Amino acid sequence: MMHLILADSELEIIPKKIIKHPAVRNSKSKILDASLHHAAMKGLKQWQRRGRPDIVHVFLLIANESILNKEGMLRTYVHTRNDEVIYIKPETRIIKNYNRFKGLMEQLFEHGKVPPENEALMEMRKENLEKLLDKLEGKRILFSMDGERRKLEDIMEEDVICIIGGFPSGDFLSPVHKMVDEVVSIYHEMLPAWIVGIEAIVAYENKFVN
Repeated sequence: MMHLILADSELEIIPKKIIKHPAVRNSKSKILDASLHHAAMKGLKQWQRRGRPDIVHVFLLIANESILNKEGMLRTYVHTRNDEVIYIKPETRIIKNYNRFKGLMEQLFEHGKVPPENEALMEMRKENLEKLLDKLEGKRILFSMDGERRKLEDIMEEDVICIIGGFPSGDFLSPVHKMVDEVVSIYHEMLPAWIVGIEAIVAYENKFVN
């Protein structure tokens, strides 16, 4: 089984600090989105990296449509900057429309699960990355430019936990380097989270999926 974690993701409800700014007050979105709220975000700490629900959206689209997920060998999690963890069931069909996806995330923050009235396909829990990792079994691999260049198929084990940053630039907010068995780099330049994710998934498929 591969456990795939998008860690320190820049997914959050609009902070109260900027809620009265015109760029936010006139917005229909309750999810902080740099493409809509950029003018208001300069008042936030670490504003340059925040408001990126698009990263979560594309990452989940790719992971949940993968062969590995269809074979029942993938579990995907989203950990946020505010230490919430989203548990996604493998059978979840991720909405392809970005605005509708953000609406789904609003429901998730409000109700703690979606759909709110039936058995949950996504569930949000208040917990940090360390607590999530303690629940999972497998070799812990962190993907980072600071890591050692390795061939991915060589480092994959049957039970593996792959951790990828869910932010556009900078470093992890969580002390994740202390929690892992190996730090790996797959390219000499920064890659989008969804590209790192699909590289890891395909490497695992090549090694363990017949």
